[in-house]
Amino acid sequence: MKPAANPLIGIGLVLCAMAILPLIDVCAKYLGQQGVPILQMVWARFFFGSAFTLPFAVQAAGKDAFKPVNPLFNAGRATALIAGTFFFFLALKYLPIADTLAIYFVQPILITALSPLLLREHVGLRRWITVAIGFIGVLIIIRPGFQAFNLGVVFALMAGLCSSFYIIITRFLTGKAIAIVTTFQTSVMGAVALSLAAPFFWQGVTANQWLLLVLLGAIAIAGHYLITRAYDYAEASLLSPFNYTEMIMAVVAGWYFFGDFPDAWTFLGVAILIACALYISLRERQRGLAQTITAPPETEPSIN
Repeated sequence: MKPAANPLIGIGLVLCAMAILPLIDVCAKYLGQQGVPILQMVWARFFFGSAFTLPFAVQAAGKDAFKPVNPLFNAGRATALIAGTFFFFLALKYLPIADTLAIYFVQPILITALSPLLLREHVGLRRWITVAIGFIGVLIIIRPGFQAFNLGVVFALMAGLCSSFYIIITRFLTGKAIAIVTTFQTSVMGAVALSLAAPFFWQGVTANQWLLLVLLGAIAIAGHYLITRAYDYAEASLLSPFNYTEMIMAVVAGWYFFGDFPDAWTFLGVAILIACALYISLRERQRGLAQTITAPPETEPSIN
């Protein structure tokens, strides 16, 4: 039975999740510095993710949890998630944690820009202006021509792009199956694919490195669980702005573990990106309320 709505509990759970999720990046950065293959880290993320979601998927759907739901879309979703995780972990080899996450925050802007092409959604003038301002925020963070080129910037942007495709594919699956079931099936597809490819990238690791791989998966498990529980208490439109508090912990973690601290320009770029993303979230919430009140069920999606 779903618990009674309690926004404060939902917000608290999201804040806890955002506080621990950057520790995944700490593990990945340490492992990358020690020469552990990126795909081996991604494998750990998917393997433990599958293990975590299994009991919840079975509880929600029983044996149906193992019946493929839209296998083509789920395969595309798993591919996008694998690629996004791979590029994010790869970017961490070249950039501080906070800088990588800051560039990754381009994701909501990219989703809006891609929506007319892939989702056939109408994007109004104000939304396009927001997209343009968001890209200015990205340029402020990476400052091309004003500092030495860093390959990590490209990888962080690729991570944001892949994650955008992941979310867009997820929108196609919305309403076609229980969310935890599609999450489980996507995780299993990723874990199986990476396990089959493991002989080509697997490298022997030390006991301490195994501990970091397990910890990486465990933190992802805990963060995912907290976010899932948060949605039991509050709406996604209310909780989504609090996802950006992850940046606070990313700055603290990068400074504490690696001595990295973003400069003022990075903070300015992040502030612009977050402001744009919050505006997009607000417009989507207003649109959703308007459609609920006035629009017929068959109305095509429209963003303004």
